[in-house]
Amino acid sequence: MADSKQYIEQAQENGVVMISEDVIATIVSQAISEVDGVIGLSAKPGADIAEIIGKKNWGKGMKISISDNKLTVDCNVVIGYGQNVVTVAAAAQNAIGNALESMANIKVGAVNINICGIIRQ
Repeated sequence: MADSKQYIEQAQENGVVMISEDVIATIVSQAISEVDGVIGLSAKPGADIAEIIGKKNWGKGMKISISDNKLTVDCNVVIGYGQNVVTVAAAAQNAIGNALESMANIKVGAVNINICGIIRQ
């Protein structure tokens, strides 16, 4: 591919299916938004500038790494005040892994959840 995106490659009978990191990021964002206790992803300052220079997921609260066709997802998450941090993090890990496996048939090597903030609702 001519662009600098990373892809997960899946061999099929008639060729190869390539799943872009943008598709993975969309699945991760949707999955994490459905987890009880999660307010959202923690965007970093400079997210707009990062996207302009081509680092799409850098500032949006997640990092997607693909190495040797293995996927690692790091998410910076904000949770609601009063939630059990460990329980919410485990639920987010499960939701992301299940969503990627069911929607794109991707086995995830690791899902790292970093709780970056707590917000009163």
